[in-house]
Amino acid sequence: MIITLLGGAGFMGAGIVRDLLSDRAIIDINTIRLCDASREKMEALATELGDPRITLVNLDVTNAEALHAAIAGADLCINCVPTLLGFQMTIFEAALALKVPYMDLGGLGTYTVKQLAEHERFKAAGVPAVIGCGADPGMSNVICRAVADELDEIDRINLYWAAELVGDENPVLVPPYSVSTVLAEYAHPSTQFYDGKHVECAPMSGSEFLDLPEPWGRCEFMHSPHSEQLTVPLADGIREKGIREFSWKLHLPHREHEAWVGLVKAGFGDFDEPVEIGGIKVKPLDVLNKVIERNIRKHADRIPTQDSHEIHFAIGRGRKDGVERTVRVEVTVSPDEMYAPYVDACTSMNGSIAAQLILALPKKPGVHAPESYFDVATYFPELEKRKFRIAKFVE
Repeated sequence: MIITLLGGAGFMGAGIVRDLLSDRAIIDINTIRLCDASREKMEALATELGDPRITLVNLDVTNAEALHAAIAGADLCINCVPTLLGFQMTIFEAALALKVPYMDLGGLGTYTVKQLAEHERFKAAGVPAVIGCGADPGMSNVICRAVADELDEIDRINLYWAAELVGDENPVLVPPYSVSTVLAEYAHPSTQFYDGKHVECAPMSGSEFLDLPEPWGRCEFMHSPHSEQLTVPLADGIREKGIREFSWKLHLPHREHEAWVGLVKAGFGDFDEPVEIGGIKVKPLDVLNKVIERNIRKHADRIPTQDSHEIHFAIGRGRKDGVERTVRVEVTVSPDEMYAPYVDACTSMNGSIAAQLILALPKKPGVHAPESYFDVATYFPELEKRKFRIAKFVE
């Protein structure tokens, strides 16, 4: 099999490559076309992994001819180019034109509705496209499917993600993922599903406190823009069960949360709106990224070892056989040596799981979200192979 991985030298792309080439793989891979604008990063990754199946492709995604050449003939195109760079639909359409199965990591729901609107075109072409296949979205969608499968009637499903860092406090701000994504989660309004319809909610609204096991403890959650709430309540097997509410909320570690709130208050939430400095227009995001990167390099010796813990969970309320029922399905990810070479192992490993299942199982042409493409019985064992702990509680 041939896999094209766009943005393959970035943190998430590199993690997907690591997992695809690991002994956890369930498919036979002949070639991974590692495509990126940074030759230096590609060469460093290829040298580190030392696998002859990796082929390096210099790629500028604005060059249509080069983009098509990178995708053509592949068994799957994995799009890891950051969503907010604005190339999502261009890559999506290129995969359709070349009739190559497509998947991406999603990103805040920015293009979700536009992509789903192309379902019939992909279906007619016999091409599957699965969108939002990381951890959140991705694994989180499948968690919601697991909750929905336990209920005959659904009143609501509420989805949450919380991260906690254990260790000495870090004097350096290290983003948990893309700076633009974090800022958008804090500064942009979100679409949630309340009273049976999608509604817009203000940034950082929906404050809700939940008591979780250690190391998370008491956490404050807030609304943020994501794609799960755009797809899960409308999915077959969920929509017809009468769901009236679906929300997505996140919690970042307290001190980091304060830092991002402060940056939004300072105006960095408008990260793509240029400011003029000495007659030169620059984007706040470009400045902030460079300052954060410089600060991390400059003070690398001050960054303490911290253990990152994640919990992803959905709580569903409804009825089973006419009896009121509350269902909670959670996936926890705790530090493990397996994750040491990864930056955000949860997202990249789930991207790899999705890619492998798309290639290993019968194809479903059309545009799908993860809860509509993957089944729980096949997906969850792949999580367990990667030491993600799954728990289900039914009351």
